[in-house]
Amino acid sequence: MTQDAQNPAETNAPARRPLSHGMKSLIALLVLGTVSVGMGLFAAGPTGSHGPGTASAATAPPPLAVTLLTAPDLSAPATPATYVSGTLKQKETLTGLVTRLGAPANEAAAALQTLYDKELIDPRRLLPGLEADAVLDDGHLRALTVKAEPGRNLFISHDTNGDWIAAALNARLTEGYRRVAGPIDTSIYETALKLGAGDQQVVDFASVFAYDIDFQREIHPGDSFEMVYQVYTDETGTPVKAGDLVYAGLNGQALTRGFYRFTPPDDGETDYFDENGESATKFLMKTPINGARISSPFGQRKHPISGYTRLHKGTDFAAPTGTPVYAAGNGTVEWAARRGGYGNYIIIRHANGYKTAYGHLSRYAKGLRKGKRVRQGEIIGYVGSTGASTGPHLHYEVYIKGAPVNAMKLKLPTGRKLAESSDVMPAFLATRNEIDGIRAHKGAGVLTVSLSGNPPSP
Repeated sequence: MTQDAQNPAETNAPARRPLSHGMKSLIALLVLGTVSVGMGLFAAGPTGSHGPGTASAATAPPPLAVTLLTAPDLSAPATPATYVSGTLKQKETLTGLVTRLGAPANEAAAALQTLYDKELIDPRRLLPGLEADAVLDDGHLRALTVKAEPGRNLFISHDTNGDWIAAALNARLTEGYRRVAGPIDTSIYETALKLGAGDQQVVDFASVFAYDIDFQREIHPGDSFEMVYQVYTDETGTPVKAGDLVYAGLNGQALTRGFYRFTPPDDGETDYFDENGESATKFLMKTPINGARISSPFGQRKHPISGYTRLHKGTDFAAPTGTPVYAAGNGTVEWAARRGGYGNYIIIRHANGYKTAYGHLSRYAKGLRKGKRVRQGEIIGYVGSTGASTGPHLHYEVYIKGAPVNAMKLKLPTGRKLAESSDVMPAFLATRNEIDGIRAHKGAGVLTVSLSGNPPSP
């Protein structure tokens, strides 16, 4: 992630490459502008009046090309313009990239400021690999294209007063779907990537099953998975970007279940529901941390520092310092401060008499304070070793009406059951059947499920 600044970066000129799609679009705008201006002059005649046989008409608005690239810009340059392309490097600013392409730093900064003023791009959210194409004329920046994201290009040029102006051009994208499925070799992540899925699809898949399964301990050789997600293609049929995961399925020793993406019309909260309309989301997450191992379970134990044998009221998860810790459920922060041997400690009050607590944190999430509402899965702090601790880990506790319970054996309340809402269930069934149709078209064997009354809870 980079932040833009007006300080020039390294000035070594990049190698020139064949014209990119964005540069071709920019050149096309130049050509269209020239043709439009020429046609206008021909139609007007030498005196500005209409030619013989023509009727007077209202003045038509100028085309986009003329708006972006005006007459001063279209005059033939004294020396041929050069077209240079480059990509954003790690920790490089967008101004630094354009300067590296050969533009003066002040011109690069002024041109890019038009994007920021119109909020066409956020300089704080730029990623390495972003592409830019520049048109240079006698050492000056004449025009610029920034490929903000797949299917969206930003064009910058001069107006009649010589000021920089900017416009966005969005490609027409067609929505489709892709299905990725197969046996799990080493991990779902590696297998899914080999089959063509992206990082985001795998993250979404893992989030759907986060309440039901421990991916580190409960995935076995021979287990299989399935995911169906949106893909968007441009006019040429080229895939441009991937969208939402609409189906996630797992068939394994520990669990066999599938979930469908659906937004109930009554509350508008998008979630994933199984074939019976029961939400994947539970009241509390099974573990509020990713990639950690249990280093000390709930129960009686001899404390490693005090030496006394007493009840260990929580579960310890060993993890490196700085590992994010998540709110196990929706609730209100009741405590966020030092607390004796717990070190940096957080208590969250949930509904129905439940509370969760998180100890030995290295620090709290920015803005976290007593009284703040937090959502399930929101980062609330980071693993540390504060207080009476022998090494970095998270001490996680769950209380029900004041009594500590073993979070790993807790029968957690389930999420929403759509079958209990007679006005919502028909809409879900329609969505489920539509997604099953997509799956079947993509080669999945789909089992039709009929409901008879409310489905049982798992």
